[in-house]
Amino acid sequence: MKQMLTDIAKAIVNDPDSVSVSEKVSGDVCILELTVAKDDMGRVIGRNGRIAKCIRTLIRSAAIKQNKRVIVEIVQ
Repeated sequence: MKQMLTDIAKAIVNDPDSVSVSEKVSGDVCILELTVAKDDMGRVIGRNGRIAKCIRTLIRSAAIKQNKRVIVEIVQ
């Protein structure tokens, strides 16, 4: 999941070198924190949060296939 989120974010942003994903496991839930450059925040979130919602849906769908629960957080 972590690599998938990294690949998606790097494809969207203008500065792919600034993309980082940290993973925290809390019980049966995995929390992925996505950090991008300040200038790219708008590109990752999208108008009315559409891009962020799509990213979360993709990651959640992939996690369900592996019987996992994943939460994606976009951190400033």
